[in-house]
Amino acid sequence: MAKNKDKATKEQPEKDVKDQETVENNQDQEQEATDQEQKAEDPVEELEKKYNELNDKYLRLYSDFDNFRKRTIKEKGDLISSASGDIMKDLLSVLDDFERAIDSNENSEDPDSIKEGFQLIYNKFKNTLTQKGLKPMDSKGEVFDIDHHEAITNIPAQDEADKGKVMDVIEKGYFLNDKVLRYAKVVVGQ
Repeated sequence: MAKNKDKATKEQPEKDVKDQETVENNQDQEQEATDQEQKAEDPVEELEKKYNELNDKYLRLYSDFDNFRKRTIKEKGDLISSASGDIMKDLLSVLDDFERAIDSNENSEDPDSIKEGFQLIYNKFKNTLTQKGLKPMDSKGEVFDIDHHEAITNIPAQDEADKGKVMDVIEKGYFLNDKVLRYAKVVVGQ
């Protein structure tokens, strides 16, 4: 019996150790399951964080671009209005000359002085526009060019050399800084 008691005592600690190992294994398995659940949740959370971060960057970038676009439109409008203001300022002196000529012509009987005054004003006006980049087209006798001319009508050419050439200019064309500002309205020989 004593042997059975010793044997039972020896088996008891072995059984307790096995039970404890089983409990520890179960706890380890539960811990692993919990870790796996957290790992499963972590990628979702990481993806949500990354999405929120990228969305925030996108919204900031979009806002910056929208502000840039609005600022550029405003600056372009200011530039255009100031450019037209500069030319208006230069043309005011021509307007003043016209007003002085009108006042002077009311009392003048001499047609030559009136003609001379208008010629001076015309020259001043033309020089002001030339300084701003305006240049007239020389179209008469040139070959008809659709990039510079607008044909109003065709007339029969007197000889073969005049066919396809500008015979008469109805309205002058102009370049502004080497770009067509107004097409010349012309009569073309055919």
